[in-house]
Amino acid sequence: MMTRRYRSRTLGVLAGTMSAALALSACSTAPEASGYKEGDPYTLTVWTNFTGEAGLAWFDSVAKEFEASHANVTVKAQHIQNEELDGKLQTALNSGDAPSVFMQRGGGKMRDMAKANQLLDLTGSAADSPELREKLGKVSYEALTVDGKLLAAPQLVQPGGIWYSKDLFKQAGITEIPKTVDELAGAIDKLKGAGITPIALGGKDAWPAAHWYYFFALRECSKDTLEATNNSLDFSDPCYEKAAKDVVDLAALKPFNEGFLNTSAQQGASSSAGLLANHKAAMELMGNWEPGVVKDLTPNREPLPDLGWFPFPQVASGKGDAKALMGGKGGFSCSAGAPKKLCGEFLALMNSEKNQESFYTAFGSIPLHADAQDVVKNDYDKQMIDALNEATYVSNFLDTNYGQKVGTVLNQAVIELLTGKTTPAGLVKAITEAAGRN
Repeated sequence: MMTRRYRSRTLGVLAGTMSAALALSACSTAPEASGYKEGDPYTLTVWTNFTGEAGLAWFDSVAKEFEASHANVTVKAQHIQNEELDGKLQTALNSGDAPSVFMQRGGGKMRDMAKANQLLDLTGSAADSPELREKLGKVSYEALTVDGKLLAAPQLVQPGGIWYSKDLFKQAGITEIPKTVDELAGAIDKLKGAGITPIALGGKDAWPAAHWYYFFALRECSKDTLEATNNSLDFSDPCYEKAAKDVVDLAALKPFNEGFLNTSAQQGASSSAGLLANHKAAMELMGNWEPGVVKDLTPNREPLPDLGWFPFPQVASGKGDAKALMGGKGGFSCSAGAPKKLCGEFLALMNSEKNQESFYTAFGSIPLHADAQDVVKNDYDKQMIDALNEATYVSNFLDTNYGQKVGTVLNQAVIELLTGKTTPAGLVKAITEAAGRN
């Protein structure tokens, strides 16, 4: 998948971008701190969460292109199911057996890796060339920089929102896209009245359920509060408890698929993405990797022709701007012991105009590279690009912002909220205590 977080979703010839990028790092053949010397045999190990056929084909193409221009270098990839990636990666980093290159979600998770000295500073590498900075955007680089060090090469921004079946909306008599939570509740009522499951939810994986809390917090909390909390992990502002109450109120409408707590997010036709792909549910809250995941789960493995998207609705009492967006702002990092020159060149190649265009074709994820955006044809992708251009604020997913320990507690607390095992106040207490332990 270009799976969650990208996400699921899931998530760059050497000419042009690469030629300029390589010039930055071609001035010396002296050994690096890693011990690597240009021309030496080397295996560049890469971990991704690309598990769909199109994603695997895209990566293989990039790897072959890189090997063709780097004598004695072999790219060896391990593509790991998204829900398993973070745990395996953390174990590898802690044991000193990390891959050379790996998918980076950013936020607090990246800051924790930086504190543990597990990441390579990519500043000044080919991945940090002036041309790529211009084409990928200043904000993308800032999101992956800590204390002046570039700790990952940006690859994409994955704005989340509500994906829906236009055919099922029409069948239920819904003629207007919900712009407020009250209007969303009205749409849920109409869908239920038509015998249609309103919302697909893969609660088994926890994070899809937690997305509902994240987005309610985006609407309930101001930008200043959200950004302050990213650093302080102080959840005392009432907006965080209000967001939890919003989740409870939504669940009271019984909008989710039967057995949602045991439903996976993106694996198979019975997953939440599969329910949307097969018209068994009308909506799913996900990032912009959703079209690629859904495509792989339709009966003919073709894009869902009636797929649509709209931003998360506004909450009447919220202090957050209706134009604020949330989504993964990730890329790829290199482990601290990896060769900087090779890593930087590989990441630059992934982000070339050509490879960003083919990335969009493979994953359906909006190209970050400005010159690659003319390949976008789907209306929902154009909507998201417009929404990004108009956004007053773009937050990363909250579990990513808060780091592994607090984020994991938050995700589980949302599940407990949905099952009645905790209250909105209990959720805030749980993440506050986790922040204290952190």
